Amino acid sequence: MVPPALEGWNVARAIAVLRPSGVSAQWLRLVFESAKMRDYFSGVLNTTVQATLNLADIKRAKIPMPPADVRTAITDVIGALDDKITVNVRVVAAADALRLASVTAASVGGTVSPLSALARFVNGRAFTKNATGTGRVVVRIAELNSGVGGSTVYNDIEVVDDHLTRPGDLLFAWSGSLTVARWYREEAIVNQHIFKVVPEAGRPLWLVDYAVRTKLAEFKAVAADKATTMGHIQRHHLDEPVPVPPGENVEVLDVAMTSLWNRALAAERESLQLARTRDELLPLLMSGKVPVKDAEKVVEEVV
Repeated sequence: MVPPALEGWNVARAIAVLRPSGVSAQWLRLVFESAKMRDYFSGVLNTTVQATLNLADIKRAKIPMPPADVRTAITDVIGALDDKITVNVRVVAAADALRLASVTAASVGGTVSPLSALARFVNGRAFTKNATGTGRVVVRIAELNSGVGGSTVYNDIEVVDDHLTRPGDLLFAWSGSLTVARWYREEAIVNQHIFKVVPEAGRPLWLVDYAVRTKLAEFKAVAADKATTMGHIQRHHLDEPVPVPPGENVEVLDVAMTSLWNRALAAERESLQLARTRDELLPLLMSGKVPVKDAEKVVEEVV
């Protein structure tokens, strides 16, 4: 849905503008996000050159139209979940920004340390090969950047603990987009081109996250200079020094910084559950299998 800030902007090619008539924009958005509509679009997708939809097929899409009061009630219920997810996104951004700003300030006049002295950087392996399609998510760069989706690979292979990631772990894609991310989903398998970053004894995770991020711009510049199809850094780049707060500052900061890290993680985990609840309720509400009043009770328990 277009926010007020984008009013008057031009629209690029390959983007269809839908102007609601006789129905709210909120209802149209819910319908287009539903599994039934996604299945319909998948069935009429033209993949000859690149995946595209024909405008005529979009116009032929069947829009469910229960009574207006029911539509409003459904959008209100789902909207409550969406609003909470939006709040959590802001909480995560604020907690991480405050944490990084605090550590940056505390590092002024501090010491330097090689990244490799702060943590072990365990490289993933090619776990997508011969994947079974069931079991745990195989975390690739795509999952770090865009989350779990239709192209996500699953594998029920047994792997050593170093190649597993759990909620709160730090992952660093050293190739391609060079992404640093806190993993907040369920236990998963770390694929190649991604380091699982394991802090050394006495080094808090928030400090290691800060240290990796301070080098990210330089690492991306190194990767951009590689004359390969996918830019990357090498192991020796992890030996480069990074600024860190003095030991006494780390001890003083630890409680607050760990709290901020955990608060952001909790918000991410909660949003994951809220999204699942939303995706489960939406088709049931649209089909009438679950009354709105029952859905409201469910939402009240999680929001």
